[in-house]
Amino acid sequence: MYIQVVGAGSWGLALTRLLATNGHRVRLWCREEDNPDALRETRESPVFLPGIKIPESVEISMDTDPTAEMAVLAVPSHVMRLMTERYPFNPETIRVSVAKGVETDTLYCMHEVIRETSGNVPVAALSGPSHAEEVARDQPSLVVAANESIDVAETVQAAFNSDAFRVYTSQDVLGVELGGSLKNVMAIAAGICDGFELGDNARAALITRGLAEISRLGAKMGADPATFAGLSGMGDLIVTCSSRHSRNHALGIRLAEGMSVEEALAATPMVAEGVNTAQSANALAEREGVEMPIAHQVYRVLYEGADARKAIADLMLRDPRPERG
Repeated sequence: MYIQVVGAGSWGLALTRLLATNGHRVRLWCREEDNPDALRETRESPVFLPGIKIPESVEISMDTDPTAEMAVLAVPSHVMRLMTERYPFNPETIRVSVAKGVETDTLYCMHEVIRETSGNVPVAALSGPSHAEEVARDQPSLVVAANESIDVAETVQAAFNSDAFRVYTSQDVLGVELGGSLKNVMAIAAGICDGFELGDNARAALITRGLAEISRLGAKMGADPATFAGLSGMGDLIVTCSSRHSRNHALGIRLAEGMSVEEALAATPMVAEGVNTAQSANALAEREGVEMPIAHQVYRVLYEGADARKAIADLMLRDPRPERG
């Protein structure tokens, strides 16, 4: 299969390597800032994936090819609209979004953004507990490919599946995207807990109650509640709230250590999707009439200057209630 990967960050590079190793013809789009000449020569990005070589068969370009059979959109969610407008593909090209975020202005998930800019085209979401650093080193990872059409989902599954990268299928695109996006907000909260050294009990409670919040919102929006017990829900939430590779968890730690939001963001070239998604999650909760206290406190810390330690205290001081409440 001829596959265009759009985005040369850590995830785009890891998936480029995976797809090329799987025997596909792969073309990688990158920005001028990604230094494509050096990437062609060294086949390595010292910024995003140091020590990982991109196969020689991969074509590296600053242009996209609209004739690709599949386009893997590995760009941050806040630029997905711009990229799909600027670099259109043929109507039959399968678009695979691997971005994890919700557009702040429209509150659209990525498949909705892509269809608004590109028409009624096949759009799949690929999500799950899969840090780029581990995927690039062929460490075992499991993800889910989602599209309303099982045929499209299975096409994506076949393209990505390998001995070390196992792909399941789903027809719940909305649930898969919401799980993959909202877990980043919870990971910021988990990082704050760990930065304050509140212990394993606090992190486990936050993950559990965070999953309850995500599931409540997803069900209200029409997603399948069972999706959130799977790879793009519980699985991605666990790894993002506890891994040293998680940029959102790391950002939460920095906030607990006393950095401002701006300082915490400037400390890494990686994009912490949870910052923008916290704003979207708070707006979605208000729109849908769903209580999401953890997401709301993260929003307050990021956008209203709330003290992070007091935000944790406010969560603990909420009125007692049944667990499912």
